[in-house]
Amino acid sequence: MLSVKEEELIKILPKDGPSAKEVKKYLDKYNDEFIVIKCGGSVLIDSNLFNIFIQDIAVLNKLGFNPVIVHGGGKRINRKLSEFNIKSNFIKGLRITDKDTIKIVEDVLIYFNKEIVDALKNLSCNAKKITTKENNVISVRQENKYLGFVGTPTKINKDIINKTIQSNEVPVIAPLGLDKNNQTFNINADTAAGAIAKDLKARRLMIISDVEGILDNDKKLIPEINSTQAKDLIDQKVISGGMIPKINNCLDVARNGVKGVVIIDGRKNHSILFELLSDKGSGTLIRE
Repeated sequence: MLSVKEEELIKILPKDGPSAKEVKKYLDKYNDEFIVIKCGGSVLIDSNLFNIFIQDIAVLNKLGFNPVIVHGGGKRINRKLSEFNIKSNFIKGLRITDKDTIKIVEDVLIYFNKEIVDALKNLSCNAKKITTKENNVISVRQENKYLGFVGTPTKINKDIINKTIQSNEVPVIAPLGLDKNNQTFNINADTAAGAIAKDLKARRLMIISDVEGILDNDKKLIPEINSTQAKDLIDQKVISGGMIPKINNCLDVARNGVKGVVIIDGRKNHSILFELLSDKGSGTLIRE
């Protein structure tokens, strides 16, 4: 006979997610600690993957966890800029953002932010919009003059995030910030999530992506990695291209008060729940 607690868990958990028995073991592990979840890529444009992502966040909220969402939106931004015949150029993966582009970027991200909040509310999970227009939490300075309106976080307003969570709402944060003149800047979503995770001293930063995690030479998933191993893999060109800044950002976060950073595959069913609440985990855990 299941205990009442397990019966409650069975009602909350998706049938194709981790078992109630497993989840029970992990419930106290993240008690009162922040879990920052950065989501981007195809998860945000594939309706099935998006729905599973939203369902997982709602489950975490119902289990009493403190998820903080930071969302990307690059593919939607590309689509909208194409409609206006605005061509994007990038420097080291960062979009050069002029006056016309920043307006479109801000509009797309704010609209998308509302979609995420509404989707969570539809699953009886309260959520709060955090954008440059409402409840801005990220202060920025310009990254460099060549990139235009691309910002580097200088300060995170933790009070808004804390109050949101105390009200049992999930903060949904757009990767946008304001400078001292209240000018909007675009921020790389990994950078924004990293800055927030460091400031909150989060238990985990989870980066939901289109990749399985970090793969070795034989294309097999590496379950856990530290800074020395990461450096070796970069030197050996096993980690290359766009993964290098992503990994360096993860290592910086792990060195600055966050217990672990995980890169997981958002294309897999309930990868967030399996990573946090099961023995097998999912993706690659990065520690200092």
